[in-house]
Amino acid sequence: MVPTAHPPRFCTSLPGEANEAPLPRAVVGAAWSPCAPTPVRSPRLLASSAEVAAQLGLSPGVMQSEALLGVLAGNAGWPGGRCVATNYGGHQFGNWAGQLGDGRALLVGELHGPGGRFELQLKGAGPTPYSRRGDGRAVLRSSIREFLCSEAMHHLGIPTTRALSLVVTGEQVVRDMFYDGHPEEEPGAIVCRVAPSFLRFGHFELPASRGDVGLLSSLAAHALREFFPELGPPAPDATREMLLEVARRTGRLVAQWQSVGFVHGVLNTDNMSLLGLTIDYGPYGWLDDFDPSWTPNTTDAQTRRYRYGAQPAVGAWNVDRLAVALSHLLGDPQGAREAAVETYRAAFEAEALHRFSVKLGLQGGDGDAELIDGLFDWLVGADVDMAIFFRLLSGELVADSPPAGLPARLRAAFYGPVPPDREQQAAAWLGRWWRHARRGPTAPGESARRMDAANPRFILRNWIVQEAIDAAHAGDPSGVRALLEELRRPFEEQAGRPVTAGKRPEWARHRPGCGALSCSS
Repeated sequence: MVPTAHPPRFCTSLPGEANEAPLPRAVVGAAWSPCAPTPVRSPRLLASSAEVAAQLGLSPGVMQSEALLGVLAGNAGWPGGRCVATNYGGHQFGNWAGQLGDGRALLVGELHGPGGRFELQLKGAGPTPYSRRGDGRAVLRSSIREFLCSEAMHHLGIPTTRALSLVVTGEQVVRDMFYDGHPEEEPGAIVCRVAPSFLRFGHFELPASRGDVGLLSSLAAHALREFFPELGPPAPDATREMLLEVARRTGRLVAQWQSVGFVHGVLNTDNMSLLGLTIDYGPYGWLDDFDPSWTPNTTDAQTRRYRYGAQPAVGAWNVDRLAVALSHLLGDPQGAREAAVETYRAAFEAEALHRFSVKLGLQGGDGDAELIDGLFDWLVGADVDMAIFFRLLSGELVADSPPAGLPARLRAAFYGPVPPDREQQAAAWLGRWWRHARRGPTAPGESARRMDAANPRFILRNWIVQEAIDAAHAGDPSGVRALLEELRRPFEEQAGRPVTAGKRPEWARHRPGCGALSCSS
């Protein structure tokens, strides 16, 4: 039997509209719209996360039940829940886009399980008032990517929304993947996303842009009561402190992305979580060769606004947009904006220094930041795999003497012959690093173990996921399920996949889905 859910707190404490029709429209003065999912023909559960199910109090028997499958496919409502699409706006690629909203996502309820209170959201469950010209559906390829990556990020220790289930709908969805005028039919799918809240910066930006201070105030009060109660009851001072805490969490989050080479790809303000979670896995990617100018988003190919090297600055810009929205509730708008951006930058810098220091086996103190900067100075353009290089580095720390030249172990992280100038730079840096990392009180062996606990052996790279997507399209879901198990232990050595197996193969360099991706899903 499917456990009884609760209506989402979002719709019990915030005003909504009465119109239930899933027709595109401007929704004014309301934070949400009632909207039922559109049933699908022949749903099938392709994969699910046992850990997320346990957090929600869903037993293995319930997860395999036809009753729950109907709920996860949108063919039935969650008992006790309420289905709504939420209303928000956002800045997209630096420009104000106006009303956006949940165009293909529906909040269906809230479960209070052993892991706490969580909202459940179906992505791909049909049209809503915010779908604009879309059909509200999602395709299997993008759903596999979101399902797997949200779980992978969690197991890397990075704040994220989670994924409970991946359901194939038995229906086809038409998409123009390359935006070249050649749409094709693809298998449809629905992901059940899970988070304490799906509140976004854009939820606050939209009423602020309309001068609807009443709705803006209600949203801030809801967020304070439900997610920041330690800051006190709703009031200007508490709202200001909430803004600073959001800035702090966002700064830490972006630093954590940088530390593992993750590139979000679409850092629009409507894709920024108020709780500092990674949200909305669209055209994301992971660095293969270390290139700060790389973006996984084909839509961003010209300006590269959301490239790896720009993510820290974009995070600050987005925090400033939230500060502008909330400034309508504060007495010192300019001061609040400056404080928010400064808080973000301080949190980012502290977290980045900490993360990279641990990854390099440094024990704190003068010279750490300079050593980290020196590493990236020569990594740029060296055609080296960042994740593999960091993972292999611990083996050099335990050597009895500093590396002479560029050791063979580390050469395995490069995609081709190492140019002489890069080899010289690498050798010089490695000597400085070895002496610096060994000068503290921690024994080299223990430092190396800590490095391995901070440098993942397995990264869910796009080309690895694409292999599972290809198999699933051919009717074999075993690759998805195998990856789900492997990504649960990203720091452990695993038989059959050495560290260097993560290196991008040549066939994947320019293949669609393995490098850059479009926003089409």
